[in-house]
Amino acid sequence: MAKRIISVSELNEYIKLVLEHDELLMNICVKGEISNFTNHYKTGHLYFSLKDAGGAVKTVMFRGNAIRLKFKPENGMKVLVSGRIGVFPRDGQYQLYAESMEPDGIGALALAFEQLKAKLAAEGLFDERRKKPLPYMPMRIGVITSPTGAAIRDILNILGRRFPMAEVELYPALVQGENACADLVKGLARMNRERRVDVIIIGRGGGSIEDLWAFNEEPLVRAVAASEIPVISAVGHETDFTLCDFAADRRAPTPSAAAELAVPNAADLVYTVQEAELRLSRAMTRRLSLMRERLDRLSASRVLKNPQYVIDDKRMALANEERMLTERMQALLRDKRAKLGERSGKLSALDPLAVLARGYGAVFDEGGRVVKCVDDTAVGETVMLALSDGRLSATVNAIEKETIEKEAT
Repeated sequence: MAKRIISVSELNEYIKLVLEHDELLMNICVKGEISNFTNHYKTGHLYFSLKDAGGAVKTVMFRGNAIRLKFKPENGMKVLVSGRIGVFPRDGQYQLYAESMEPDGIGALALAFEQLKAKLAAEGLFDERRKKPLPYMPMRIGVITSPTGAAIRDILNILGRRFPMAEVELYPALVQGENACADLVKGLARMNRERRVDVIIIGRGGGSIEDLWAFNEEPLVRAVAASEIPVISAVGHETDFTLCDFAADRRAPTPSAAAELAVPNAADLVYTVQEAELRLSRAMTRRLSLMRERLDRLSASRVLKNPQYVIDDKRMALANEERMLTERMQALLRDKRAKLGERSGKLSALDPLAVLARGYGAVFDEGGRVVKCVDDTAVGETVMLALSDGRLSATVNAIEKETIEKEAT
């Protein structure tokens, strides 16, 4: 028989038709390990291979399905992929078109929780050093929760019992569902913008991980960490933990516990004030008693009974000081006079006028310079002779120079 000749394109189209009409391959779940993972950020499509010890199959998940994933696929992750088998005729290769994907051995939400927790912890959002202290006595409490849930009733009940003077400002928000995260973020943004409250409680009652998931979404966790007003996270029951608990300034195991953390107990405050008042009263009584005793001692003192005694004592002390000051001044003057006489004698001995008075004279040339030796003048020059009572003008007629011979040793 003659063989039918077909083109490559026709062959690929036929194979595509066969595979895509196989009921088993139209809705299949494949177990394998992710490899060669590529996140095509421009389109949002995910491309990867599923492999096991014996083989591999190319897989694609388009953006419409990828955005519904609760976790981030990574190389080496074991997953269960549900979808259909199809053929891309241009390449002649079959591939798995993934419609959903779940981690193998752990739920998608649990894995997403751990992945986002590790990411935000690495950024420092859960660092204890960045957390703010709660105000000791807040007068206005902000609450972000469902207005119809049990959480708001518990919070109002505890606040009313412990600290009735505090006002409560409620921001009614969705606490589960697709729009809950955005609604809760708006509540935090509004309270931080208006700055009307001293502390914020955000939370809801218990539920499954799906019910609480809004409090694990990244935008809300970042908003809680960025809040300038202290935030108490109160989500679910004591055993429930969400990422908001780690980002908040304080975590409360229940909404009721959050209310107890937010405000002091008014009864305790009254007791503290009463104790302080009692201690103050006792301290004032002791103080008054001591002051009264001191006043009695002072009133019985001699200075108050007869002030003249004190005046006489002060007068005697002043007279004694005056006498001592006079004696010290006289001794100082005697010492200064003696030193003055001594220094005056020394100055008189060095006074050139005193030398002239003994018959000596000083010779000056025409320029007023002292003539110390015969070489300082010449015959015919006019010199001035300074005597004790005046000066003489003279002319040098002759110069006789004396020679002093030193004996040789």
